[in-house]
Amino acid sequence: MTAQRRSTKKSSGQSPSLRSLLFEDIRATGIHGEYQREIKELYHFYLDEETRARLAGMGRFRRAFALLGWLFKSLLAKLSPGRRLLLLVAIIFAFLGNTGFTFAARAIQIDFRPWGSLLVLLVLMLELKDKLLAKDEIQIARQVQIALLPDENPAIPGWSVWSYSRPANDVGGDLVDYLELGGFRHGVALGDVAGKGLGAALLTAKLQATLRALVPEAASLDELGARVNTIFYRDGLDNRFATLFYTELEHDSGQVRYLNAGHNPPFLIRKNRVDKLGASSVPLGMLPATTYEEAAFEIAPGEMILAYSDGLTEAENSLGEEFGMSRLEAMLPELRPLDPRSVGRRILKEVDRFLGEARTTDDLSLVVIKRTGGEASEA
Repeated sequence: MTAQRRSTKKSSGQSPSLRSLLFEDIRATGIHGEYQREIKELYHFYLDEETRARLAGMGRFRRAFALLGWLFKSLLAKLSPGRRLLLLVAIIFAFLGNTGFTFAARAIQIDFRPWGSLLVLLVLMLELKDKLLAKDEIQIARQVQIALLPDENPAIPGWSVWSYSRPANDVGGDLVDYLELGGFRHGVALGDVAGKGLGAALLTAKLQATLRALVPEAASLDELGARVNTIFYRDGLDNRFATLFYTELEHDSGQVRYLNAGHNPPFLIRKNRVDKLGASSVPLGMLPATTYEEAAFEIAPGEMILAYSDGLTEAENSLGEEFGMSRLEAMLPELRPLDPRSVGRRILKEVDRFLGEARTTDDLSLVVIKRTGGEASEA
């Protein structure tokens, strides 16, 4: 039975039997690759970079024992005290096995192994309960995050805009937003909060709210960057900062001004060359009293801006290779004649082909802006 048929059965109110579920899992395609990915994720989750480096320098026999020991130690450290005690008792019961002893002149035989198995099952059930409760909360957070993000690309006279965002987890730390401003202008923002998951998503919502509050009244992008930085540094957390590329487009005009606060340099794809829009200062919230610099340029019809988060260039395949800047730059010349939506899809297709069965480990976002020179166009 395919996943589609399973979904149909669930939607019709029928609950599949345990036997059916097990047979479906056995027949599932790609299950071997799924196990490989999960084992690799466990390895990186439970062992830090320093420990992995120490393991790499050991011989095979010694590495096997050290790996088991460090994995077990890390597992215990991540459990709550009560569950850690239960797991230790279960391990002791497993070692005791079927044990006999004499009490009050009577021979007593006790098999501790079933009790150890029950304790392990209890710990597993408690951990699964926590995971499912957290998953429900994250699903709500995802719904809120989706509601905050723009549901369609804006129709800007003289411009065509397309954007895409793919979180590594259920919620992400990338921000894509559009702001309709007075004076026949539109603002386009692409931000990237350090980290991923729920914590990064909360700071992303803060960044979005801060931008929407400050952009309309900011006298310049210099002032905007300084004020956002002050707020993020004052209210932020240690080792949590945000990069930001913010640009303002004039309707039916090639005049563009932008602010790059520590973000990856977007590409300005011109008719006969490719330029980079470098950062003028450090990311937001990293240092107090940081100054930022507004920059401007003019773009001709047919030319475009490609902004992206580092989840694109740092995407890793199953061999640990990164997609890299060179692969992205090699694609740019062939993207010139395409509309923004086709540009984005071409890049995403190439990234997915490179990843293969590997799972993305960082949020990936794209914004493509093309000067059309005519009426409002939406990619």
